[in-house]
Amino acid sequence: MNRKESKSKVDRTMPMVHPNAAAIDVGATMHMAAVGTDHALEPVRSFGTFTADLDQLVKWFVECGVETVVMESTSVYWIPIFELLDARGFAVFLVNARDAKHVPGRKTDVSDAQWLQRLHSFGLLRASFRPKGQIAELRAYVRQRERLLEYAASHIQHMQKALTEMNLQLHHVVANITGATGLRIIRAILAGERDPETLACLRHYSCHSSVETIAKALTGSYRAEHLFALDQALALYDAYHEKVSACDVRIEAVLKELTIQRDHNHGSAPPVSRRRNRTDQANALAFDVRASLFALLGKDVTTIDGLGPYLSLKLIAECGDDLTSWPSAKHFTSWLGLAPSNKVSGGKMLSSRTRRSGGRAAALLRLAAVTVGRTDTAFGAFYRRLSSRIGKAKAVTATARKIAVLFYNAVRHGMDYVDPGASSYETRYRTRVINNLHRPAKAFGFVLHPLEPGAGAVS
Repeated sequence: MNRKESKSKVDRTMPMVHPNAAAIDVGATMHMAAVGTDHALEPVRSFGTFTADLDQLVKWFVECGVETVVMESTSVYWIPIFELLDARGFAVFLVNARDAKHVPGRKTDVSDAQWLQRLHSFGLLRASFRPKGQIAELRAYVRQRERLLEYAASHIQHMQKALTEMNLQLHHVVANITGATGLRIIRAILAGERDPETLACLRHYSCHSSVETIAKALTGSYRAEHLFALDQALALYDAYHEKVSACDVRIEAVLKELTIQRDHNHGSAPPVSRRRNRTDQANALAFDVRASLFALLGKDVTTIDGLGPYLSLKLIAECGDDLTSWPSAKHFTSWLGLAPSNKVSGGKMLSSRTRRSGGRAAALLRLAAVTVGRTDTAFGAFYRRLSSRIGKAKAVTATARKIAVLFYNAVRHGMDYVDPGASSYETRYRTRVINNLHRPAKAFGFVLHPLEPGAGAVS
């Protein structure tokens, strides 16, 4: 049987899931679009990336009767055409390039587009999750805020460098030079103050270092070129934080709009419960994030250990405010890459390692797991027990998965979580281990009894 006969036989036996499917091989300066051979005499055409060219591409899809379009997530080049097609009513599938890898051999833009169209028409491609509507807008603002904070952090290093060049050891006597004490002193130095005692008196009352220690650290050489570098670094740091404040305004506005929509559909949310004792986070937003999230979700997700207000906001921005895209918590943790994989061949389990994931949501949950591992909570006890047995890396993944399940159940089903405490977890773990010892002992005809108080071990 030759190649053409084999191809036609596959077409007859394999069901067509998306008969009116098209595909786009996305590029920086050119998009290669492909439709079914029965939809156009020229099933593959190239288009430029200017707006007029994209309009022509959409017009061609309409003429060909296309209903669904698939494309790979190539850099950021896919965003304009994706948003345009989505606005025109097409069902757009954004897929991972790893899932749509071309068969070995020929590799051209034309063959890539045809291969994508063929896979999609038979339903062999899985769409990546992308939030819709205002959640996508919220995610863009939150990510922009994170990017600005990264830029600002580089200028903190520039300030430290300028201070060190002047032999001003401020970063050795204060925990953070951008805290209350550090910024007061730096601004006073740039305003012309040089007396170490006067500068040291600017310390905040909560600073651990004494006035005398700070004064010793502020005795140095104030050279003009180093002061110039310090002034510019501080100005750039302030500029970025001014832009961060603008992001906070946008984030708060989007959260309010989402809350109004949810209140219209589901009724008003109950009042916010009493705030737990939490330390103020660095780079916190300019509004009460916890109250805004409670009004949106009708549930306080920050009661879950490891999830602070800002981290919870970032999770909502990445995953959405209802999590209906995942039928169950198992689907959610699998998408995050926190659930064990099943690599089975010949009835034998080859590997159950979690797959690698570069998702931001999974990274946030791992960060929460590391943080909660140092607390006196049930999660903290679970993390410490696993880390001593299987290592910290696997313990972080397992703890992150537990947090993800609770987050899913809280957002999707409104379930409450109350931390039982580390002692309660240890008691339940001890009971489970003892029960596991009793069963094999009973099978061999033995009965285990606890030692009497004060009795020593048998030598």
